[in-house]
Amino acid sequence: MYAVVELQGHQYIVSQGLDLVVDKLDFEVGKNFDVRVLALFSEDGKQTTLGAPFVDGASVGFEVKAHQRGEKIRVLKFKRKNRYERNFGHRSYQTVLTVTTVNGK
Repeated sequence: MYAVVELQGHQYIVSQGLDLVVDKLDFEVGKNFDVRVLALFSEDGKQTTLGAPFVDGASVGFEVKAHQRGEKIRVLKFKRKNRYERNFGHRSYQTVLTVTTVNGK
């Protein structure tokens, strides 16, 4: 059983028990929340239901496991022939989610 859900503008294919790392969500660790299924839902892998834009009665339950920071991303900016160079980077805040339930119609 799997579904396509949208979290913060990104679409993910999820199934029960899957761990998912997304951009930071403002939920406390241990909090449970539901998301409506976007675009696609399949119970047995053979028969799928398409949504326009959501599948009626289908939802996915998530549990917040942890908040963390991603790996450092380095950015180098330079201009040739001018000896100009800037090096900087950042680490994004992330949330680890676990899919607890995938409910159909």
